[in-house]
Amino acid sequence: MSEASEQEKQEYSELVKEATPVHSLGAQMLKAFLTGGIICCAGQGILNYAERLGLEKDAAGAWCSVLLVLASVVLTGLNLFGRIARWGGAGALVPITGFANSVAAPAIEYQKEGQVFGIGCKIFTIAGPVILYGTVASWLLGLIYWVLKTIGI
Repeated sequence: MSEASEQEKQEYSELVKEATPVHSLGAQMLKAFLTGGIICCAGQGILNYAERLGLEKDAAGAWCSVLLVLASVVLTGLNLFGRIARWGGAGALVPITGFANSVAAPAIEYQKEGQVFGIGCKIFTIAGPVILYGTVASWLLGLIYWVLKTIGI
């Protein structure tokens, strides 16, 4: 019986080895760099264009943010953002576009369950922890900064 058990373990190990995707770290980093770079260049292009139209720097930045969020939500709705994120990995999760996707994706997915129990309950499923821990971390760092300033450091 132990012979069969050893053979099953070996077969299972071979199956796992075949099924496990092989990733090239260099290729993943290049894809992430390209994807994030394209998103950031698009944002810089929006900023430059808005400033050429005569908008002040703050207003141009606001329009850039709004347009990047809009693009992310539209791409999520068209089921394209997921494909971009699968190819570009972390590069697609440039903070503003990734956050917009993390809010829009659950809203789209759970809309069939209704406004309250679908969208209302599930919209921050992914983004909620980011908001929570970001708020807690900024509060904690602010407290540390205040204490250090109070004691003169």
